[in-house]
Amino acid sequence: MKNKYLSWTLFTLLLLLLFVGAALLSLTTGEAAIGLGDLLPVWQDGEQMEHFILTRIRLPRIVLAMAVGGSLSLSGAILQGIFRNPLVEPYTLGISGGAALGVALIIVTGLHLSVGAFMLPLSGFSGAAIVIVLVGLLGFLRGGTDVNKMLLIGVMISFVASSAMMFLMAVTTSENIHGIVFWIMGSLDEPNPLLIKITLYTALSGLLLSYLFARPLNALLLGQEKAAYLGINSKTTIRLLFLLASLLTGICVAVAGVIGFVGLVIPHLIRLLAGSDYRFLLVGSFLGGGIFLVLSDVVARTLIAPNELPIGVITGIAGGILFIIVLNKNRNRRRHAQ
Repeated sequence: MKNKYLSWTLFTLLLLLLFVGAALLSLTTGEAAIGLGDLLPVWQDGEQMEHFILTRIRLPRIVLAMAVGGSLSLSGAILQGIFRNPLVEPYTLGISGGAALGVALIIVTGLHLSVGAFMLPLSGFSGAAIVIVLVGLLGFLRGGTDVNKMLLIGVMISFVASSAMMFLMAVTTSENIHGIVFWIMGSLDEPNPLLIKITLYTALSGLLLSYLFARPLNALLLGQEKAAYLGINSKTTIRLLFLLASLLTGICVAVAGVIGFVGLVIPHLIRLLAGSDYRFLLVGSFLGGGIFLVLSDVVARTLIAPNELPIGVITGIAGGILFIIVLNKNRNRRRHAQ
């Protein structure tokens, strides 16, 4: 047991070092290159243009990438434990579809131009919240907790929301279509410091709250009935964890748009490297998701500089390739074990 805790501690320290390295890479890389040794002088000299770039553009993106990546990966780890399905991710339940539909409605009607900058994130979160309520109410109907039913309901709602959004795009102007598509692809270019702070505080609060359920999540890996024998109230636990993961996802989608594959790939990778014990998997997934999104943002900003790629494009390509590699290695490992 002591060896396990020691290995978890060392792996956590490694992830923290990787995050620091990714953050430094992000701070120094871009169209305006800033040397590693120049970071402190630039930070202290408020009159330089590099100071503005460092403090107003790159640092907020790092904070938002850590919050969004950590939240999505943490949500993926939680949902995979609830549903006991490794293919479940935060967007499987239709949360992203609901948020995208909410944003599309606001863009098509033009309310975001008259109400203000908060209208798009608010409409995205409202759409996600409606889906959360629908999936929750229908999945927990008559006091039951049928996780398979919840999953199917979420997938169907996702299809309905996607079709409704395509209908809106078919009847609106090309300018509105561009705005909808750009938002769907995801972006960390959020100029509002308040939204970044809300996302960060929500992510850290979600991580702390999830640790209260580390033991129940470990028990749920055995199934709801066996978890009940261990003294776990499966129904209440699943409902609370579903709500927590959904709210984290809803806020991330509302602020940064749809950024796929983070909640699917990173929990898989951490599980393969350090095991499926949720006492470590939760923090490992959070840190891993943050690192992955910070590095993806660096690639999105520099690959076709001075233009910027939507970060969802990078996470989709990199996440898909990484997921295939992980699956093949896992299959080869099982063959050698047999």
